[in-house]
Amino acid sequence: MSIFSIGLSGLNAAQNALNTTSNNISNLYTPGYNRELTLLGEGGGAGGVKVNDVQRQFNQYVADQLNASTSSSSALKAYQGQVSQIDNLLADRDAGLAPLMQKFFSAMEDLAGSPSDPAARQGVLGAADTLSAQFRSFDRYLDDMQQGVNGQIRDEVTQINNLTDQIAGLNKEIALARARTGQAPNSLLNQRDEAIADLSKRMDVRVNIQDGKTYNISLPNGQPLVSGTNQFDLEAIESANDPQRMVLGYRDGNGSVSQLNEGAVAGGTLGGLMTFRAETLDKTQNQIGQLAVSLAAGFNEQHRLGQDLNGDQGEDFFSIGQPQAYRNERNNSAVEIAETRFGDLDDLRATDYTVRVTDGGAPAFEVVRKDNGRVVDHAFDPGTNELSFGGVVIGFDGAGFENGDRFEVQPVRRAGASMETQISDLDKIAAASFVETDGDMPISGLSAAEGVFDEGGAPYTLEVIDTAGVFSIEITAADNTVTTLDPVTAGEEITIDGVTFTLGDIEEGQTLTLGAAPPGTGNNRNALAMQGLQDVSLVGGTSSVSQAYGSMVSDVGNRTNIVQVNLDAQQGLTDQLRAVQQSESGVNLDEEAANLMRYQQYYQANARVIDIGSSLLDTILGLRA
Repeated sequence: MSIFSIGLSGLNAAQNALNTTSNNISNLYTPGYNRELTLLGEGGGAGGVKVNDVQRQFNQYVADQLNASTSSSSALKAYQGQVSQIDNLLADRDAGLAPLMQKFFSAMEDLAGSPSDPAARQGVLGAADTLSAQFRSFDRYLDDMQQGVNGQIRDEVTQINNLTDQIAGLNKEIALARARTGQAPNSLLNQRDEAIADLSKRMDVRVNIQDGKTYNISLPNGQPLVSGTNQFDLEAIESANDPQRMVLGYRDGNGSVSQLNEGAVAGGTLGGLMTFRAETLDKTQNQIGQLAVSLAAGFNEQHRLGQDLNGDQGEDFFSIGQPQAYRNERNNSAVEIAETRFGDLDDLRATDYTVRVTDGGAPAFEVVRKDNGRVVDHAFDPGTNELSFGGVVIGFDGAGFENGDRFEVQPVRRAGASMETQISDLDKIAAASFVETDGDMPISGLSAAEGVFDEGGAPYTLEVIDTAGVFSIEITAADNTVTTLDPVTAGEEITIDGVTFTLGDIEEGQTLTLGAAPPGTGNNRNALAMQGLQDVSLVGGTSSVSQAYGSMVSDVGNRTNIVQVNLDAQQGLTDQLRAVQQSESGVNLDEEAANLMRYQQYYQANARVIDIGSSLLDTILGLRA
C-alpha cells in the first residue's frame, strides 16, 4: 500500500471519529441516547487503518437493573401520591371525622343537661347533619379516587399498548437493517432500549433477548406482550365480579379477551395504582363504611328505646346504605341477587367477600374474606333462599345454582354514601326514657321500649338483700307480688318486664323504684344513654367509634410513612444505577471536547502524510527532469 493510501485511510478514520464525536455532542440531551465510540483496526498487511465499527456504549446488565429499579420506583411513587391524599383527608383536625363525632356527642351531652330546651335539640340536629354530611363527603372523595384509579388504568394501558407496538415495529426494522447491512443502526437500537425503559416505568415486564437480537416482552406470569414482530394488547375492562372496578384484560392471538388477576401486574405506575387500590383504598372505604353503619345502627337502636316530647317511641335517627352484592357475569346459572341487609353487626367487618358455590344441588357455599383469604362461617336457609355471614344477609332470586358460580359481596363499601339524618322535627328527638327511676341502687345502661309496664304492672320496687355475702334482689310488684333474683353480682345485666339495666357496685339495703314515665316527659334517661354510646364498643363489638377511627387514621399514616421510606430508599438505588449507566453510556462534554482536539490533530497528521507523499513524488519527478 502506498503512502497515499495509508494517509487516505487515516483521513477516513479521523473523519469517522470526528463524526462520531460530533454526533455524541449533538445528542447530549437526547433521551435514550447511548454514547458511541469509533473502533479502529489495522488495515492489513500493506498497512493503513480501517474503521471496524461505530460501537454504542451500552451495558445490557446495567440497563436491566436500572429498568427493574425504575419500575419499583415508579410503583412506589404512584402509591405514595395516592395514599398521601387519604392520609391528609383522615388526619385533618378541622375537616376530619374525629372532631365532628366529638361535637355530635358533646351536643348529646348538652341535650342530656336540658332535654326540653329547643336550642339543645337544635344543636343535636345541626351536629348530626354536619357529621352525616361529612360521612357522605368522605365516601364521595374515596369513590372519586376509585374512579380516578380506573381512569389512570385506562390511560396506562393505552400507553403500554403503544410502547409494545413500537417495540414490535422496531424489532422488524432492526431485523431488516441487519439483513441489508449485516448490522443494525445504533439509532434504532437506542429507540428500542428507550421504549423498554419507558415501558418499565409503567409496569414490570420480562425481557428475553432472542439470538442476541430480537426483544421478546412478557408479563411476569409469562404471557407475551411482544413476540418478535407480533404484539398482544392489554385492555382495561370492567371486572366480571364488580362492574365498578376496572381491571386488566389480555387479548390473545385468537382475539379473545381474558381477565387477568389483579396480582398479575406488579411494578411501574400501573402496578403501583393497583397495589394502592387493593391495599389501602378498598380498606379505607370499607373502614369508613363500617364506622358509618356501626354508628348509625347503634344510635338508631338506642333512639328507638326512648320517647319524644309527643310521648311517641323514637324513630330511626340516621338512614344508612345497605350492603352491595354483585353476580359474576360469567356464572353459568341465572340466579340473581334479590336483596341484601345487615344481620348481627357485631360480626360486621371492614372487608369484602367472595361467595363461591361448591355444590349447586344442595346448595353449598364457600365464603372467603378478600382481605386475608380466610374462609368464614356461614348459614344458608333454603326456605328463604338466604345466605348469612359476616353481619350480612344475602337473598337470592331463583334456584338452580351451578358449581363455580360466584358472587361479590361488599357489606360496607358504600354505606356512608346514604348516611343522612332522618329527623327534622325537634320534638321527635327521643331524649326521654319510657321508665322513671328512684332510689340509691347504682345502675347504668337503662333502656326500655314503648309499652313497658302496661296493664297496671308498674311500679316495681327493688331491694338488695345480703345473705352471708351473697347478694340477691327482691322485686315487689304493684300488686305486692314478690320475686327474687338470686344471686346477682355487679356488672350483671337485669331485665324486668321489658326494662333492661346493668348493676353497679351494690350493697345491702339499696333500693330502686321503676315506673312508667308519663307521655311527653322531659327526662334525660335516653339522652344520657345515647351520649354514652361514644364509649360503647359499637364497631365490630371490639372498638368504640372514636377508637376505630383513630386506628384507621394510624393505619393509613403508618402505611404512608412506610411507602415514603421505601420510595426514598428505592429512588436512591435508582439514582445510583442511573449514575452507573451514565458513566458508561452517557455523553461527557469534557471528554468529547478532548476527543475533538485529538481527532482533529489525527486528521491533520494524516493530511500531512499525504502532503509529504506528494512532495516526495514531486521530488522524484523533478530528478527525471
